[in-house]
Amino acid sequence: MILPIYLYGQPVLRKVAEDIQADYLGLPDLIKNMYETMHESDGVGLAAPQIGLGIRLLVIDLDVLSETYPEYKDYKLTMINARILETEGENISREEGCLSLPGIHEPVTRQETVKVYYRDADFVEHTEVFSGYVARVIQHEYDHLEGKMFIDHLSPIRKQLIKSKLNNILKGKVRCDYRVKTIKK
Repeated sequence: MILPIYLYGQPVLRKVAEDIQADYLGLPDLIKNMYETMHESDGVGLAAPQIGLGIRLLVIDLDVLSETYPEYKDYKLTMINARILETEGENISREEGCLSLPGIHEPVTRQETVKVYYRDADFVEHTEVFSGYVARVIQHEYDHLEGKMFIDHLSPIRKQLIKSKLNNILKGKVRCDYRVKTIKK
């Protein structure tokens, strides 16, 4: 089932998400729906707060990039109750966008490597190190679990330059090719 993406201004996007248990009601269907929603929205990552749920669940699918980056063929990752344990390496600036911030793309600096504790879709524990683009996507989606968005990493000047775009999203004046939920009634 395709779910609406919650846009900038929705309170759930600014709250720290809560851990869930293995018996979370409907978890397998929720994960499936999140992948479907992400694919329909042309995203590579989606966190539960972006569909209105304040829980620590995120999904990533980089297969769409596999024509250019063969290493991402069939690359899918489900993270439950994720915790970033450490980040390291070079700080790299790269343009990011977000399904919850349609029409906004800005350079964001993130560290190149991240060590993450998480549970997979079968609730098996993992502690893994990720590098490169995967690490960037994880950090971006993890921010959503912490009540943050990529615009929080921007300088005050960059934030000022996108202020009118943010205000338009708040007013519901946004065009998307996917279902959305704005704060505008």
